[in-house]
Amino acid sequence: MRRRDVVIGAALAGIAVTADAQEAWPVRQVRIVIPFAAGGPQDVPARIIADRLSQRLGAAFVVENRPGAGGGLGAQAVARSAPDGATLLFISASISILPTLQPSLNFDPVRDLDPLTTVVDLPAGLMVRADSRFATLQELIAAARAEPGRLTYGTGGVGSANHLTTALFASMAGIELTHVPYRGVSQAVNAIYANEIDLVFGSSIEVLPHVSQGRARLLGVTTEERIAVMPEVPAIGEVVPGYAAPNFFSMYAPRGFPPALRDRLVAELAALKDDPALKERMAQAAGIIRLDGPGPLATRLPQEIAKWRGLIERANIRPD
Repeated sequence: MRRRDVVIGAALAGIAVTADAQEAWPVRQVRIVIPFAAGGPQDVPARIIADRLSQRLGAAFVVENRPGAGGGLGAQAVARSAPDGATLLFISASISILPTLQPSLNFDPVRDLDPLTTVVDLPAGLMVRADSRFATLQELIAAARAEPGRLTYGTGGVGSANHLTTALFASMAGIELTHVPYRGVSQAVNAIYANEIDLVFGSSIEVLPHVSQGRARLLGVTTEERIAVMPEVPAIGEVVPGYAAPNFFSMYAPRGFPPALRDRLVAELAALKDDPALKERMAQAAGIIRLDGPGPLATRLPQEIAKWRGLIERANIRPD
């Protein structure tokens, strides 16, 4: 019996060691790179996810903002990193714009990154100051047609998701607006109050708090339908038929990410779909949590790249 107890004890110890080994992430610190300035809409879900992964995977997941080239510098840095679990990318729909707008980076997200998951789909809104002379989207469009180029809009930089969202709106509405790029969308939103620009397209995370405080108003949202938290605000497609440009945040690893690490990380991310903090924050922003794994993202990304390539070429958009 004593020998049997020893054997069983050794076996159980081996199982415990194996479990501990499986729980240990291969590196102590993981950078989640956001390729935009701090304070942007990606920061909110990314930091919630980083905190939860730190608790679950036994490593410190740290958000790192690395702006430049419309998100290209940070995305390229991740693509060039070792696929060892130490570096991940958290990015907006700009990921689908970079291959066309920043060809000098020699960066192709389909070729150079392993998709992990779409995190959330988010509406964007066309925001103006509360004291703006424009009470409706129709009024803004009429003024832009009457004085081409006079109205100005701010973005997070040339080639950013909200730049292309606005360019698509102007193209489909048949109007001319003047682009004023900033280092981040949060700076563009601040520029609204400094009276530097007339309007800004921002994600719901960025713009809804300003509207709820009475400091700004939304003239339209970029989703195909109105959003539940502000049902009085029209979808832009109601005024500009066919227009829709929801933003989406997604996560990637460098190409060659080990399947075992990918599967484990994807499973942990999927489990966060019911995380109370993430659910509450995204519900406040009318976001739809996805966390549905690499398959849907691998299908979606090439389609998004093709859509924005057509607009960039038609509008002759070039980086600074």
